[in-house]
Amino acid sequence: MTAEEVKREGTRTFTMEGADITPKGDGGVLKLIKKEGTGNEMPMIGDKVSVHYTGWLMDGTQFDSSRERKDKFTFDLGKGQVIKAWDIAVATMKVGEICQVTCKPEYAYGASGSPPKIPPNAVLVFEVELFDFQGEDLSPDEDGGIIRRILVKGEGYSKPNEGAIVEIHLRGSHNERIFDERDLQFEVGEGEGLGVPPGVETAIQQMEKAEEAIVYIKPKYGFGSTGSEQFHIPPGAELHYHIKLKSFEKAKESWEMNAEEKLEQGVLVKDRGTQYFKDHRYRQAVIQYKKIIQWLEHESGLSKEEDNKAKSLILAASLNLAACHLKLGEHRGALDHCNKVRGAP
Repeated sequence: MTAEEVKREGTRTFTMEGADITPKGDGGVLKLIKKEGTGNEMPMIGDKVSVHYTGWLMDGTQFDSSRERKDKFTFDLGKGQVIKAWDIAVATMKVGEICQVTCKPEYAYGASGSPPKIPPNAVLVFEVELFDFQGEDLSPDEDGGIIRRILVKGEGYSKPNEGAIVEIHLRGSHNERIFDERDLQFEVGEGEGLGVPPGVETAIQQMEKAEEAIVYIKPKYGFGSTGSEQFHIPPGAELHYHIKLKSFEKAKESWEMNAEEKLEQGVLVKDRGTQYFKDHRYRQAVIQYKKIIQWLEHESGLSKEEDNKAKSLILAASLNLAACHLKLGEHRGALDHCNKVRGAP
């Protein structure tokens, strides 16, 4: 059956039909499959999904249709961007599937409705076709280098920041071979020394407590062009990690520290960055030196002595950042920091 074949012609009334797919089992969302999808995979929380849909009231009045607009609707699943019924129903679909979703008001627009087309306390019927879904891109450059798919939604909204102490369980695999599985506790930004690639640390900073996720990592954010002798990973390998964030303790943010604390921490992270540089761990060194600039560049109300210390730390951090970027082959970054030191625009 094609999408055209399952289109409803004319106006008709609907009845409550389909399987109850609500987590509570309260009959609030009913699903009736009109056309089976392909494969076994279904969207996960955070995936970007693309659908066509038509919506009716129970008396057959059509109130919306992406098909008539000839424009597929895209949203992030499980993020509250759509009505509850959609987050529930689309998570049960396969690519190519067409289904009818009947939803009670508490899973739709509730007592307020959505004037002028949807009255208060309206039961709605949707026909939905799933075309595509993709994991969430967490890479800094949005280049698809770090893709997350959430298996278990976490608790609350807080996430680890740079310097947070995290406790995780991770399982890394390459070409279906598990090369690393262990429990770890470490400071975010220090993972490389434990064999944790940058892509994993980036993903962890987007996770909530108790969240479990699958993370797909391209070489740029994994073990790069050198691979990993420790884990027998060849150069240019794409990696797959299963991560559970068991707990974390956030590091102090800049606004939570006074000037004295920032200067003290600045000296410590400068020394740490220098050690990373000596160990050829340039990415980790960059993280440390950037902290100094973030903490002190716009700090005001310093005494003359504190101001001199701050300027000295910022100068050292900027020069060291330029050196790190040169080592990493990032010449634009090196030039930017050199210009900053010279006071050039």
